[in-house]
Amino acid sequence: MNTLGQLVILDADRGSSSETRSGIQATNPKIYARLASEGCGKDIAFVVTHPANNFMNHYLLEPMQKRGKAILGLNTRYANNESFLIMERAVQDVGRAVRFLRDQGYRRVCLIGNSGGASLTAYFQAQAEKPTVRTAPDGQTVDLVASGLVPADGIALIAGHHGRARILTDRLDAAVTDEHDVLATDPDLDIFNPANGPPFTPEFVARVRAAQLARNRRITAWCKGRLAQYAKLGPDQPLTDEPFVVNRTLADPRYVDLSLEASGRSASTTLGNKLADDNYAPNGSARLSTVRSWLSQWSIDCSMADGPKRIAETTVPVLNINYMQDEIVFPSDMNEWRHAVGARGEHHNIEGCGHYPMGKPHIIDKVCDMLVEWSERKLK
Repeated sequence: MNTLGQLVILDADRGSSSETRSGIQATNPKIYARLASEGCGKDIAFVVTHPANNFMNHYLLEPMQKRGKAILGLNTRYANNESFLIMERAVQDVGRAVRFLRDQGYRRVCLIGNSGGASLTAYFQAQAEKPTVRTAPDGQTVDLVASGLVPADGIALIAGHHGRARILTDRLDAAVTDEHDVLATDPDLDIFNPANGPPFTPEFVARVRAAQLARNRRITAWCKGRLAQYAKLGPDQPLTDEPFVVNRTLADPRYVDLSLEASGRSASTTLGNKLADDNYAPNGSARLSTVRSWLSQWSIDCSMADGPKRIAETTVPVLNINYMQDEIVFPSDMNEWRHAVGARGEHHNIEGCGHYPMGKPHIIDKVCDMLVEWSERKLK
């Protein structure tokens, strides 16, 4: 049993009553975190977070504490339930954690955006430095200007992708011809059809990318249409949101043709399963969404949580750590982060590691040493 750290329970800004089935959580919303701080000073605290994953057991917590650095593994209100996720609410949750650490007397706070946490931390910091957002993309009020967000002193990105809308668009199965039929397929756009490759021709990849973008935009248009329909029903009607299924969301051509952005990765998913099986699996990314949540987190045109765009709006030092055998983060991602942060960024590649370094303590030690050395040098 891992008994490391203390449980932290923080008040959350009130969101939608449909975010939870728990009456207690709906009427008295909380967010939960684990603070590993025993034996650590008050000079700096790290926050490692993600929009929807449970990071209270993150692999950095114990190694960072052993190095004398306090670290908070933060869950947003959407931990293990991305279907209702509103990115603007998640930004508020990060704000609660940063303020808590400031109130605890920590002189500096550094955000760690791991994987999907990269775009969340970038979005938070941009709004904390210069708040502008008063509504979520669905038009409902989520006032980040009035939230009083307190900026962090630095951002560290670890295996960070660009954001949920962008990674989903790159993964959407371009061959889907009917959103209501999981088996409906255009074989000419199917990356799993051997007749198409691999290797894939540039023309085929271009057609797939165009179809993926068009699919995301069709779903976005449908969501906007549904919101317009709700509005016409009048203020007393009960329907304000609805769930829907998005089938087949793990079909990035780079997963099959490893010559596309070659990086030493393997032709498998992050869980080691067959790609086609995970593409059709019932628990894939974005498999269940709501109309309002889609616009905030998955819509390529509406979501404001684009990591590189948001981090370019910040002013703090940035550390970017890339795992060279990462199955879902590619060399172009690293290059875009590099361009977005310019001279205030520092970038490191780590060989011999995929998206998850569990079972590789030497990799985790190297990451922690980088975090400590960089923070002591840059966050003064």
